[in-house]
Amino acid sequence: MSERSAADEARIADLTCVVTGAASERGIGRGVALALAREGRPLALLDLDQAGLATAADAARTAGSPHVVTARVDVADEASVDAAVSAVEQEPGAPAIGALVCCAGIANPTPFLEMTSENFLRTLSINTLGTFHLAQRVLPGMLEQGLGRIVAMSSTAAQDGGGNFSTSAYAASKAGVEGLIRGLAKEVAGTGVTTAAIAPANIDTDIMGGRLEGERREEFVARTPVGRLGTTEELGELVSFLVGPHGGFTTGATYNLNGGLRVG
Repeated sequence: MSERSAADEARIADLTCVVTGAASERGIGRGVALALAREGRPLALLDLDQAGLATAADAARTAGSPHVVTARVDVADEASVDAAVSAVEQEPGAPAIGALVCCAGIANPTPFLEMTSENFLRTLSINTLGTFHLAQRVLPGMLEQGLGRIVAMSSTAAQDGGGNFSTSAYAASKAGVEGLIRGLAKEVAGTGVTTAAIAPANIDTDIMGGRLEGERREEFVARTPVGRLGTTEELGELVSFLVGPHGGFTTGATYNLNGGLRVG
């Protein structure tokens, strides 16, 4: 195995970044897509919401992405994932896929004793199995070119069991994401492909049942040691590092973006 150079890693900046869950205007996926667009990265935006994807694509082009493609996808469905990634790969003029950022996900506030098997499995199917489907589909191309980045969204719920809005099913699904990222890091170490998980907490999005406003917002701010909510822009900047030319020496790690809610 030859030593990798800075020039090897620099090639990542010209390759396509696939971002799932990019349609929601106030979602993590949109924030990630815009952060990457501002750095001039080619993008492939995936989501179930086609209208939202069109808006996201326009925003990414305005922010500076030189090449933006979109594809509708159900991340829980392997055939849908294969079709979406194939469409990205076959898009005329699109650079090869160099990075995958899995932001598609759902919350689940159902109490454990009220949860059905179907309810539990739906959460795992989107949050955990969806990450598996995407990573398994893009990995062969990354291995062939000797370069790739895979980043997946976890949550502090994976570490503390949740409770702010989502409960055990969500915590289990995100713990699965972190285990997948760590295991994959070991399997592909030395190939030029790296992996990472990000565990956010109290980011100012709508995932917890709507916009955080009024007393509800004050409650979340009060329990966050740094005294405010996190932003999708901050999360996007962390992703930009992890999928960029300087992200090649970190792999298998979980990055806590939680305002001090969980330290260590």
